[in-house]
Amino acid sequence: MNVLVVLLAFWLPGLVLGTAIRLRGWTLAAIAPALTFGGVSLGVVFFGKLGITWNLLTVAAWFVGLSALGALVVWLVARRSPAEPVEEYETELSPRRLTTGGHLVIGLGVAAGIGVGVLTFLRGIGNLNWLNQDWDAPFHANAIRWIAEHGNASPSGLGTIANLPAQSDYFYPDTYHALLSLVLDRVGIDMPHLLNFGAMAGVIAWPLGVAALGVAWRMPSVGVAAAAAVSTWFGTFPYDSLWRGPLWPYVAGIALVPAVLAAVRLLFVGRGVGGPIAIALATAGLVGLHTSIAFVLAGYFAVILLTVLIRLEPIDWARSWKPLVGTAVLGMVFVVILVLPSLYNAAGVTSAIWPSEATPAEAFGQFVLFSPSSAFPQWWLGIPAAIGLILMFRHRSMVWLALSYLAFGGLYAVTVSLESPLIQKITGPFYNDAWRLAALMALAGALAIGEFVWTITEAAVAQWHVFADRSKTTPYIAVGAAALVLLILAGLSGAYVNRNATRLAAQHHDGPTVSTGEREAYAWLGQHVKPGEHVMNDNLDGSVWMYALAKVQPVEWTYYGNVAGTDAALLTQDLNKLDSDEDVRAAVRRLGVRYAILGSGYVRPGKSRAAGLIELPSVPGVKQVFENADAIIFELPDVSGDPVPRGQAAVGNK
Repeated sequence: MNVLVVLLAFWLPGLVLGTAIRLRGWTLAAIAPALTFGGVSLGVVFFGKLGITWNLLTVAAWFVGLSALGALVVWLVARRSPAEPVEEYETELSPRRLTTGGHLVIGLGVAAGIGVGVLTFLRGIGNLNWLNQDWDAPFHANAIRWIAEHGNASPSGLGTIANLPAQSDYFYPDTYHALLSLVLDRVGIDMPHLLNFGAMAGVIAWPLGVAALGVAWRMPSVGVAAAAAVSTWFGTFPYDSLWRGPLWPYVAGIALVPAVLAAVRLLFVGRGVGGPIAIALATAGLVGLHTSIAFVLAGYFAVILLTVLIRLEPIDWARSWKPLVGTAVLGMVFVVILVLPSLYNAAGVTSAIWPSEATPAEAFGQFVLFSPSSAFPQWWLGIPAAIGLILMFRHRSMVWLALSYLAFGGLYAVTVSLESPLIQKITGPFYNDAWRLAALMALAGALAIGEFVWTITEAAVAQWHVFADRSKTTPYIAVGAAALVLLILAGLSGAYVNRNATRLAAQHHDGPTVSTGEREAYAWLGQHVKPGEHVMNDNLDGSVWMYALAKVQPVEWTYYGNVAGTDAALLTQDLNKLDSDEDVRAAVRRLGVRYAILGSGYVRPGKSRAAGLIELPSVPGVKQVFENADAIIFELPDVSGDPVPRGQAAVGNK
């Protein structure tokens, strides 16, 4: 039941909106979450400007209004436009007409891809009640809780949970968090389940988007089904980005990229404005999820335009120039609205530097075999994908996708193996992180395997016709041949379920950073901490999770720790001088600190207790009030009646 609520949150608003602007079929099913995020992205901006409370009722009303407006615009344009001529025969510029059997075959491929993805995900995380133990997880969780509690989804409002409460222009893209905040604590959905179901939604969206992309760009049904079926076998996406980081908003955005690229095909085959509206709004949604995806989409759009200009992709300019221009203009307006606030943090993002992790020879091998960041290549995906990529060029099938792979894959290879100012500048929007670029390689890999499987089925059908005339049995021969190839690959590789689940499990445990025992301690604090109080904590021992899990505000909100010169930084360094340092006592009063918690695990190996929390029990007046195997809570002495410190009084007399 809970997972259905989260999936409805992802799909339902977008399905209503997409239907209103006359999207249909596989494209509608795949792009619906992107439209949902697009509506959320714009809503975050307008709600913040107008001071409207962010909650389920107001957001539902917002989507009803957007859907009505979209339907009205599409209807008005359709009235003024001549009717689209009905083509008696299929051409390269007409949508592919699928038979019922074709839809069924694709549906089976999508179901297989989703099944492998969900199985791998559930085996990897181990328990839906467990939390990802890596660096970024508590920030995402705290952002969801903050928006839910304050009814304010403006990114600038998240400064507090980033340890920057005074930074009025703080920015972090929070479209993902804003959507999930609407269902937090509803029908029993607690934070751990919400985070895991949200990640699972991206896994489910991925094969659906791959299928929609294949259908839109006229890949035969068996090829589309094969691509969707193997899309969740690749380790590079979505699993590596789910255990490392975790990069939940980025994963959601990349999972929806193929759906947006499927909608791009509407610009080639129709005159209506539904396609331009969908592409612009979905692009806004993906950029709202993570601003770096703007560069991903720009890369794909540029390559598609290039292939059109050099006539590798057919286009009727007389029919398509208006939708193309309209999409570009509307998309730029939406993206600019969303990207401008992000310039606050642009320098911090682009200045990130990661060391190289492979030699140039290793990077080339990873690129060729579609197996980045792997100690052992995924041979049974990499080899057919590499062959399929060659076949895509030979058959002139989605050449733009093959070219995009060469660009993104090549950028990955140089990023993971070389270090230079030029490379760091080019990859700055991706934090100079090769793993984020690696996530882009699975899309071309899946469709390339689809091309590989389809080519084999064509050969099988041709061989069959040597012995028998073309008849009603021909489609069954094609489907049977495709199924046999996939079964052989699955038998040889196990669909890489064990390998990918093992990698995903690397950061999904009951501890050490945050464990069941520590969560029990946070719950105890939730029952004893008064409104307005903060709890002193070590920024590296997992206690930054206490707000997301128990609504208790910590002194240290993130693993990065606080800015020097703040009350929080002073207490982290010197709380154990509470009995002798008047400045420490004043900071305790200002922050309303009555309890301190010590957890048992750290977010990184080799870390140690914050200096101000060492020997805290030996401070006069400090008493232990809670203890279990994983956490201890101390109550601090009451300092509310202390005089103002001399340093404070001196400042006040100036």
